[in-house]
Amino acid sequence: MAQGTTAEPVLTWAATNAAYDPVMGLEVHVELGTTTKMFCGCTTTFGAEPNTQVCPVCLGLPGALPVVNEIGVESAIRIGLALNCEIATWCRFARKNYFYPDMPKNFQTSQYDEPICFGGHLDVELDDGTVYRVEIERAHMEEDTGKSTHVGGATGRIHGATHSLVDYNRAGIPLIEIVTKPMVGAGERAPEIARAYVATLRDLLKALGVSDVRMEQGSMRCDVNLSLSPKGSDAFGTRSETKNVNSLRSVERAVRYEMTRHAAILSSGGRVVQETRHWHEDTGITTSGREKSDAEDYRYFPEPDLVPIAPSREWVEELRAALPEPPGQRRKRLQGEWGYSDLEMRDVVNAGLVDLIVETVAAGASASGARKWWSGEIARRANAEGSDVVTYAESLGVGPAHVAELESLVSGGRLNDAMARQVWDGVLAGEGRPAAVADALGLELVQDSGALEAAVDAVIAANPDVAQKVRDGKVQAAGALIGQVMKELKGQGDAAAARALILAKLT
Repeated sequence: MAQGTTAEPVLTWAATNAAYDPVMGLEVHVELGTTTKMFCGCTTTFGAEPNTQVCPVCLGLPGALPVVNEIGVESAIRIGLALNCEIATWCRFARKNYFYPDMPKNFQTSQYDEPICFGGHLDVELDDGTVYRVEIERAHMEEDTGKSTHVGGATGRIHGATHSLVDYNRAGIPLIEIVTKPMVGAGERAPEIARAYVATLRDLLKALGVSDVRMEQGSMRCDVNLSLSPKGSDAFGTRSETKNVNSLRSVERAVRYEMTRHAAILSSGGRVVQETRHWHEDTGITTSGREKSDAEDYRYFPEPDLVPIAPSREWVEELRAALPEPPGQRRKRLQGEWGYSDLEMRDVVNAGLVDLIVETVAAGASASGARKWWSGEIARRANAEGSDVVTYAESLGVGPAHVAELESLVSGGRLNDAMARQVWDGVLAGEGRPAAVADALGLELVQDSGALEAAVDAVIAANPDVAQKVRDGKVQAAGALIGQVMKELKGQGDAAAARALILAKLT
């Protein structure tokens, strides 16, 4: 096990839930997709050369004055409305003071007791259809920090590193922090609820178009606050805060691990330390970071260089009226239109294929055909490349129009599935659109009924034993004959037509 990731004792999952109830709170930080930073005009392009997107304002140089990003404020209001929050008629920024190497000003411009959004909720549907309402405490605006890279150690953490590098490109990028109220009564489903909440929130933010919500790039990350209370007790225990968890799977695992770690401490008579924790994806454990500060430790005070924000009610209502259809409602509507089963729709959603199928159907494909190709053949190829379907398709320059054209060749009777897969190989190789590839390969189902019947007669004559089984009522034996017919026609026969003809002759 890597240095600094030594596991602590844990209690079994069953014993943990028998003795304790979890109290959970989630803080999700979302980087907004604005073209400039929250308080200056620096660009926000991900992956730029270190320290090339900075200026006196985001570097915190003396005398530099901030200016609020209007799109950042608008995005915050839209997020609040989508989360059923109240929108403040008047709010302001505050300085959150603490020393941190990648915070160049030594304070973060944030919001404290006057957030722009407060008092909302988000309904979360679990896999079994249960709906859990997550109460939202607040959603407030702030700026992101820079990024430290610790060099020379085994873990990438500061402990054991020989030196650290700081990139301030991310410093000042607009952030919205969404804070839930403490969730009680979740019991053993707390890890599942945490994952479902972050997934639902991610879908909502993506639908709003305010962020790319790429958790793997850090544009959406979750802090997990967790404590345990003895069964029957109303008192909250001491909480830990696991910082910057950046995948849905990890959110679920982090909640589960912290529950069993707390339980092991409490059951042995120990005391849980209020602290931040680091999540380790490779080992599935958390390790101690630093003692957790309370709000008063940050010495908040109003930001003197920024005027208060007072969004007009007319503006708020304009933004409310322009909100997109909530993702959950949209999925239910599309499922009804497409005729998918619950399992089929869940698979499509989990694979991130909803928008691709919407566009493929709009391009002329049937809903069943679009799902078959995106979640079948294309997904298989993407998995073989270690990629998700969306990224895989984008990297090869193929999209809904290609899939719709391919499906039309199958549904129109020109190609069977095996031939369509050959065509798809050509499309992925950059040989052109599906119809052009099919033309170049000379692929087309044999439409000559005489040729099909001749092949069927030849195969029946060559396989009398199999033919007799079909005559005796073993219809499934016809599959072997169909395969021979397809071979006879060099893969260009219509399997359904061949089956129908074989059964007509033998039954």
